[in-house]
Amino acid sequence: MAHKIIPIGPYHPLQEEPEFFRLHVDGETVVDIDIEIGYNLRLIEKIAESKSYDQVTFLIERICGICSTSHPFAYTNAIDDLLGVTVPERALYIRTIIGELERIHSHLLWLGLAGHFLGYNTVWMWAWRYREPVLDICERITGNRNHYAMFKPGGVRRDMHEEDFPWIKKTLKDLIPKFDMFKGAVMDDPVIHARTKGIGVLTKQDVHDYSVVGPTARASGVDIDVRKDDPYGAYDRVEWKVITHNGGGVFAKAVVRILELYESTNIILQCLDKMPKGEIDLNIKDMPIGEGIGRHEAPRGEVFHYIMSDGGNSPARHKVRAPSFMNIASNKKAVIGHTISDATIILAAVDPCYCCTERTAVVDYKTGKKIMDGQDLVRLSQEKTEKMRRGR
Repeated sequence: MAHKIIPIGPYHPLQEEPEFFRLHVDGETVVDIDIEIGYNLRLIEKIAESKSYDQVTFLIERICGICSTSHPFAYTNAIDDLLGVTVPERALYIRTIIGELERIHSHLLWLGLAGHFLGYNTVWMWAWRYREPVLDICERITGNRNHYAMFKPGGVRRDMHEEDFPWIKKTLKDLIPKFDMFKGAVMDDPVIHARTKGIGVLTKQDVHDYSVVGPTARASGVDIDVRKDDPYGAYDRVEWKVITHNGGGVFAKAVVRILELYESTNIILQCLDKMPKGEIDLNIKDMPIGEGIGRHEAPRGEVFHYIMSDGGNSPARHKVRAPSFMNIASNKKAVIGHTISDATIILAAVDPCYCCTERTAVVDYKTGKKIMDGQDLVRLSQEKTEKMRRGR
């Protein structure tokens, strides 16, 4: 007997961006899943080749609205690597503070959406209420509640005013009892336990097989975090710990994110206390020929940027690998064997960002015939890179 097909997407109220999941079901049980992305391609990497290095930081902020400083963090780390420079200490602390504020508001957004998906709208309203003070801090520091425009090659664009530090500290400390409230709601509520424990489990082997990153990996007991494994910014100048859980399911992913709220707050408070005096920008003028890579532990996991320079004013090549590009594929394992009603929360549990991950195929629009697929585009990319190397 043939399995039934249940489509989720490309547009669905429980998925915040366009994507398409084709569930193969036997009764109420999911026995297979097809994952299709590609509805949101914006050619960011190609556009970067026509922008100056400074302009690219504004462009890549638009890759993802929630992670709007994660891509500039990885990108500027790549530029610093290409240049072989050390960014001023004060700029490193400011970068770290912005990155952790973003992690707090991103995790709160995920918790709110998870509560909404489960019908627990109280958690959703709490999350939206207590994201506001975090966004207020972002606005005080950067002038923006999102798309902060703080990062630049060689440093940051604006300094932080030390007269704001007491207010920032108080605002963050006032949020800690609210985090306790979230922790209590998730840890103690039997309905949440019933809907999330043992659901969508990834084992440690699954994490390795699918190259999963971020909270999705740490929820399976895999202790990986770029901030610890390859320190940058001020992460090796303050004390904090990597949060892991051994459950591997949706519940474990929620626990990891909630506990990371405390760690991010701790990191920011220490950065404010230890903030050094001094310059915030190296004032980079010229870019040498070379290559650079940059990594950042975004709220969803490791984001990776690669930059190739031919000595001009724009990147000759810019490649981006977002964490969701790694994590979404793990649904091939996580969803199988669960019910249809559990499938949507499992799909959302990796905190997917589809506009970060888009790749494409080239199709003749008249005939519908595929001309090139993803592998062909990878081959062309590699050939172009090799040609540019030989032409130096």
